[in-house]
Amino acid sequence: MQDGGRISAAIEVLTDVIDTRNSVKGAVRNWGRNARYAGSKDRAWISGLVLESLRRKNSASWIMNSDCPRSIVLGTLRIAWNWSVSDIEDAFDATYAPSQKLTEIEKQSLERKTTEDAPAHIQGDFPAWLSGNISRVFETEVVAECQALAQRADVGLRINTLKISSEDYSRKFGKTSGIASLLLNNAYRIPAAVPTTKGTSLDRIPAYSKGFVEVQDEGSQISVCSANAKPGEKVLDYCAGAGGKTLALAAMMSDTGSIYAHDRNPRRLSMMLPRLKKSGAKTIEIITKEELQSKESEFDCVLADVPCTGTGTWRRKPESKWLLTKTAFKNRISEQNQILRSSSKYVKPGGRLIYITCSFLKEEAEDRIKEFLSLHSEFRYIDAAKEALFSGQLTEHGTKLVLGNRTDFGGVRLTPWRANADGFFFTVLKKRESAY
Repeated sequence: MQDGGRISAAIEVLTDVIDTRNSVKGAVRNWGRNARYAGSKDRAWISGLVLESLRRKNSASWIMNSDCPRSIVLGTLRIAWNWSVSDIEDAFDATYAPSQKLTEIEKQSLERKTTEDAPAHIQGDFPAWLSGNISRVFETEVVAECQALAQRADVGLRINTLKISSEDYSRKFGKTSGIASLLLNNAYRIPAAVPTTKGTSLDRIPAYSKGFVEVQDEGSQISVCSANAKPGEKVLDYCAGAGGKTLALAAMMSDTGSIYAHDRNPRRLSMMLPRLKKSGAKTIEIITKEELQSKESEFDCVLADVPCTGTGTWRRKPESKWLLTKTAFKNRISEQNQILRSSSKYVKPGGRLIYITCSFLKEEAEDRIKEFLSLHSEFRYIDAAKEALFSGQLTEHGTKLVLGNRTDFGGVRLTPWRANADGFFFTVLKKRESAY
């Protein structure tokens, strides 16, 4: 396909995403059913432009003075891909390009190419209704922080030390695994692919297919470090999902002790099974809600990676920031309160409750901890940054970063701008040894 045809397809796919709340992957699949002529490179190019358009939806609409899908795509080509007006005009002359050529108004808008005088939610490409919530977190750095959340994300890899040491991995697979992490001793990162090309297929990386590495963002890995789970402990991953953090805990504990993986959604837990088999971990057991009820006050460490708005993952899922509603936000907060109450029952005296959310918003972070502690005097917060340091997983640079991003209630907040990782908040609550 020529670029003009790809642009036309991107407009069609973006329209599907906006009008039907479909995922980008699903919308591209829908489009592809009637476009058998499109190859994998065409689909990657189209997906890349649609994702970029969702990342830059506000700023692209601003320069075009229109928020229709066509305008968003055109604005994105200009401000994100740095196409000139003549580049776009040339593409529109190709076969299967949009039938309507560039108008004079569109050309004038594209020539301006600036959002310097725009409000923060335009420059930072986030929903206007979240302005107060985001300003509360980032204060004078709102634009810088949110612009980083509008960039493409690297792929994080965690070395599975149950199968291979970091040294052996570096020697055997380092050259095919991107670059070594600056933050973690047992991690690599694959730089984000150019948006017009298909990203690296992990199945083609021998280390991945053999179970020597797992895909896990560095921010996620650091949040697990705060659990500082020790060999021989009894640990509960209360919201285990597909098991990324569960597997990281098993490696941290040298596959000793016992780890129970629980999630309210059995389908998500089923996704862990092939990963679990490939990892070689033997101490992980999936546990149902009914089975868990008999294990109150039994665990040295309970990890609660709670459902959230996902604001910290906007780089990877840009459509999610435009789908988020005030009602959904309120419901997530209610869920988080409920999960804190429920998961805390399983912490034994002297044990630890690890609260993690892939959101940077205070309403889902410090506010939840403050409310929980006001109702549960048997818990107190401890320094999550130091717990992460004590795990031995952080590099010198990673240590400085985590210690430098402490927040209230013993927490740590990481963001793409500060850490080049997904946005996360985590804190550690310790339960009193006794009631006296």
